Amino acid sequence: MLQPKSEVISKFRRHEKDTGSPEVQIALLTNRINHLTEHFKVHNKDYHSRTGLLKLVGQRRRLLTYLKQKDFNKYREIIQSLGLRR
Repeated sequence: MLQPKSEVISKFRRHEKDTGSPEVQIALLTNRINHLTEHFKVHNKDYHSRTGLLKLVGQRRRLLTYLKQKDFNKYREIIQSLGLRR
């Protein structure tokens, strides 16, 4: 189920008015990726949406790489809190 955007932002933001930090962007992308993954369990031939999913995954990967280079501790925190990487 898709969580409300404001709920995700409030959980991962750095300060009161933060909406664009890498942590928030990664969390929002992960939320959409999880929602689309559930969608494909029912609609497995929806190739147009699958293309969008692959773009989201690539964007999240680039943001994770950026965060890993800038602040490794934040990277590890967000990986653990979102349940990415076993």
